[in-house]
Amino acid sequence: MIDLYTWNTPNGRKISIALEEMGLPYTIHPVNIGKDEQHLPAFLELSPNGRIPAIVDPQGPAGAPVSIFESGAILLYLGEKTGRFLPADLTSRIPVLEWLMWQVGGFGPMPGQVHHFLGVEPEADRRYGLQRYMAETRRLYGVLDRRLAGRDYVAGEISVADFAIFGWAWRHEKHQVSFDDFPNVGRWYERLVARPGVARGLEVKLD
Repeated sequence: MIDLYTWNTPNGRKISIALEEMGLPYTIHPVNIGKDEQHLPAFLELSPNGRIPAIVDPQGPAGAPVSIFESGAILLYLGEKTGRFLPADLTSRIPVLEWLMWQVGGFGPMPGQVHHFLGVEPEADRRYGLQRYMAETRRLYGVLDRRLAGRDYVAGEISVADFAIFGWAWRHEKHQVSFDDFPNVGRWYERLVARPGVARGLEVKLD
């Protein structure tokens, strides 16, 4: 039984979706980031950066317990552990790694800044940051839309990269992005939503 320390955020949803899709049993331990619980010493032992999610797998490598922080690292670990959604062949794995890193480095931090500046007052302080990060977020949606032209998933077969990207696309309305402008992303999104594992990962209570 994997212990998942998380909250109801895009990065948290990546992992609940992956666990459901991989059929791994898990227990949720909410970490209320609104109350700064991510900075408590007990959680910092698991996640030194003070960010959710983190997992503890009591049946880690060679049967020994292991803890992992950072959502991208968790997804790679789970893919290795189960042999699912992460190709063993290096040639097939390369695009999975590329698009997972694309999400971690851009399609997460940029819309995350949109979330921040939408809540900034007064207007004069909000305007520049919101304009800058909304433009970059839309650019990234465009990159994804072009990638998905003629493809069902970003790396060919469905992979951990799709779960990572989906976690943030799940909040597209909060980014003020319409799939009408990015139809390939919209089709990909609906394809994922229709999967029972993804649906369960979205429905499970994380807070």
